[in-house]
Formats: sequence, C-alpha cells, structure tokens
Amino acid sequence: MKYSLLILLLLALQAGAAGVTYEGKQGAGHGKYVVLVAGDDAEYHSEEALPQLAKILAVRHGFKCTVLFSINPQDGTIDPRAKRNIPGLEVLKKADLLVLFMRWRDLPDEQMKMLVDYIESRRPIIAIRTGTHPFDFKTSKTYEKYSWNSTAPGWEGGFGRKVLGETWVAHHGQHGKQSTRAFFAPGAAKSPILRGIRDGGIWVPTEVYEVRLPMPSTCYPLLLGQVLSGLSPNDPPIPGKLNDPKMPVAWTNSYRGARVFTSTMGAADDLESEELRRLLVNATYWTVGLEKTIPAKADVSIVGEYHPHSYLSEDYTHGLKPSDLASLGTN
Repeated sequence: MKYSLLILLLLALQAGAAGVTYEGKQGAGHGKYVVLVAGDDAEYHSEEALPQLAKILAVRHGFKCTVLFSINPQDGTIDPRAKRNIPGLEVLKKADLLVLFMRWRDLPDEQMKMLVDYIESRRPIIAIRTGTHPFDFKTSKTYEKYSWNSTAPGWEGGFGRKVLGETWVAHHGQHGKQSTRAFFAPGAAKSPILRGIRDGGIWVPTEVYEVRLPMPSTCYPLLLGQVLSGLSPNDPPIPGKLNDPKMPVAWTNSYRGARVFTSTMGAADDLESEELRRLLVNATYWTVGLEKTIPAKADVSIVGEYHPHSYLSEDYTHGLKPSDLASLGTN
C-alpha cells in the first residue's frame, strides 16, 4: 500500500513538473477538465498557443486546463524539438477533452499508451494545425498504425485519417507567402461552433493545408479556406483553381461515438485573430457536450500578455520550464 502511494506521488510530481495547470474560475465549463498537449518543432509555436488558449478557457469560461509540453530530458525545459518526451500524460485518465497540437512525435511506448488509452476511450478530441499528423514512429512498432503515413489495413493515413478525417498531405497555399481567410462551408452557418463568428471574419497569416476529407464520411466541413495572394488580410484571393474548390480548414467528425473537431488554422500568431480564438473556444464547448451554453459571442479576450513568435521564425524561448508559465497575468 505504501509503495503504491509512493508511485502515485511520484507520478503526480512528474505531471506537475512537466505541465502547467490553470484552475477554472466561474463559467459554463466549470467541472470540465481539458488537457492540451504541445510539441511541433517550434514552427507553429504550440508551446505558446496552447497556454494562451488554456488561460482563456480557464479564466473566461471556467474550464480546468493542464498544458503538457515536449520536455528536454536533460534540464526539464520546454523544448519543441524533443520528439520523444512528453511527461505528465497520466493526467489524461481524468480528462474530459484532449487538445492535440503536435507534429511527428516519436514517443516511447509508455507515454504513447496513455494517449492511445484516451483516444480509444470514446472521449472527445480537438486537433489544431499539425494535430493532423502528431505521430511518426521510428523507434517502436507498437503503435505505428497511428503514424501519419501508416499503411496498416484499416489505418491508412494513421491517426489523422482514421480519427480526424485527414492526415498530412501537403501545403495548398504557399508557405510564408500566402495567407488564409475562412468562409462558412455550405450548410454550416447554423453550427453552434460558428456562433459569434462572421462569414469571412477569420483571417490568419498561415497558409491553407491540402485536405481531402473521405467521401462518404462522418466529417462535416465548417469552414473553407480562401488562399490570399499575400500575408496581409487586405490581399486579394488567388484566382483560378487554387481556390476552386476551397479546402476545408475546420470540420467535425465522430470517432467511436466521440465528438472530434479539427482546425488546420491555429499557429501561435494565428491566435491573434479574435474570431479564431472564438472558434476554438466554441469547439471546446461543443466537443464536451455544452453546445447549448455557447455564448452568443464568447469572451475570448487575451489573458495576460501575449506576444507570440511568428510561424516564419523557428526560434523559441529557450530555458523556460512549465512552472514559469503558471502566472495568469493581471486580468
């Protein structure tokens, strides 16, 4: 008995050291626990985007949120390029929602098992940007069917294709040269996830990904991405076939009866868009079954200060530990 308690204590300490938790205040999300997992090689800066999203969910809407990170095992600092170490995943046992913003992680079996246990548990999932291709297993075959390029029968395209509806395919717009404006997909305007969002109101600097949702399928497109000719919201759309048809940039799916939401938008600097933040907050409500309580215009104002790296810079803030991100700021 004493040994078991010691193990539980050690696991709790490891989770606390690996992640940061924001306790929910008042709001419709109070009592729901969201675990957000970051690690995308410092390109789209999930290590910055997810803490801000978690703060908004906690402070503005009452959700309890834990953010976990790729951690350098040598010094315990947040290292987006540490592909084989995301400690603290034990907390998924109690999670009501998993938010993935990862890319090509090659996790050891003992860590991946905790993600798989959640994925197969019929609980909801949100995937952001590179969350369509979070796994690329090279050191173990145990969970290789979840890899982005899996050829396993029934799991072609891995986690992304099987669970979300699409894996990594290609850049559709030109990376670093063309940006995205999102418009309602046909028939999607009344979705509660789009509540308080204008048709064409979301502009982000990142480019559209190529997405070919399976047909027929349980996927339901919400937003289609118009490829703009430059990196300004005022740039005109690219004429011709690049925008005909437009690619889905947000959609829902069902996996084993669980609600799933995916957005290929969501880089740290994408989150400077108020309406994109509202999309992700609304999706959180919807995935956990609280769609009737989604506000007419959800409060998604930034919590504390937020000065994200651009997706055009692969630099990141070195030397930070999760505990350094614990402050909620002054508002």
